[in-house]
Amino acid sequence: MDVKSADFGTIRASGLIRNLDTECAVLHYEGHALPLTRNHGKKRTNYLCCPSAAYLDYAIDELRHFSAHAWLKPVLHGLIEACRPLMALSGLDRQVQPNNWLVATNLLPDLADADIKEITKDLAARHPDHVIIWRSVNDRSMAHLKVRFENAGYRAFPSRQIYLFDARTVPPPVRRDERRDMKLLELDDYQWTQGPWEDGDFERMAWLYQKLYLDKYTWLNPVYTPAFIQSGHASGFLELEGLRNRDGQLDGIVGFIDNGDTMAAPIVGYDTGLSTEAGLYRRLMAMAIRRARERRRLYNMSAGAAAFKRNRGGVASLEYIMAYDRHLGFSRRLTAGLVRGIINSVGVPLLKHFEL
Repeated sequence: MDVKSADFGTIRASGLIRNLDTECAVLHYEGHALPLTRNHGKKRTNYLCCPSAAYLDYAIDELRHFSAHAWLKPVLHGLIEACRPLMALSGLDRQVQPNNWLVATNLLPDLADADIKEITKDLAARHPDHVIIWRSVNDRSMAHLKVRFENAGYRAFPSRQIYLFDARTVPPPVRRDERRDMKLLELDDYQWTQGPWEDGDFERMAWLYQKLYLDKYTWLNPVYTPAFIQSGHASGFLELEGLRNRDGQLDGIVGFIDNGDTMAAPIVGYDTGLSTEAGLYRRLMAMAIRRARERRRLYNMSAGAAAFKRNRGGVASLEYIMAYDRHLGFSRRLTAGLVRGIINSVGVPLLKHFEL
């Protein structure tokens, strides 16, 4: 199999995502093309390219969910901080990442064993001091792919608990909450739209995303620019749907990505300053579930809002970062293994118990 990657550095992601510093290239194999990113581990940046940002910074931010557990929160904070030296020694931030679409959920192609082995061999030779990482491999819909990575020498690092809505063959039954959401979506106070979009719409979309994912949750999430959304739409990578109020202004937006029979919605946003009675988030999720049903897709609902997603047919699945470091030194492999052990013994039980 012929594997080729273009030179790095011709494109950088900072113009598309304000809090991400990474080098971009394209990986070609068997007539396919995958985006490829490279980081050198000298500067911790967004979790899209730096596991330390996910396992340390994001984990500390998530401790807000433990405010009711007076003793547990400081203990976990101390444990996370104690892991910083281990994470640094592991060199997991010094990485090349195939199939990095610069979104929280990367939809992977159905890679064969030979694909994984040849791509890994090529990248290890070209980048002998970098870990090779693939994100967004889950243990339910991608169980077979996880096994293929492991057979190729990769180790699985649990990253988060996601929820899957599988409408590919026999769609899940319509539950009470979904039925209510659909009735809300059918009201005439908002008009559902797929465009056409004007330049000002992309500015508004970025602002709506910011209101939800950044202002309401955390600025550790990717800070997408209007240029990212506009270029994603222009290239066909993002399929956008929105809700316009009676004045024609966008008050809600969702951007979908597809790969085969799987879909995700990495761009979601709404005006959080409006009354909760408008149910904008419920309407946006109803749009996503409707799309999954109509197109017979497996909808990767991503992480968070566990009860909300379960009540609409989402099924929990553990997601992993698959990391290959067999070509690296013993100390880096050892410390990476220790990090993995801590995540499995402490992080995974907490993820499942508190449904983070």
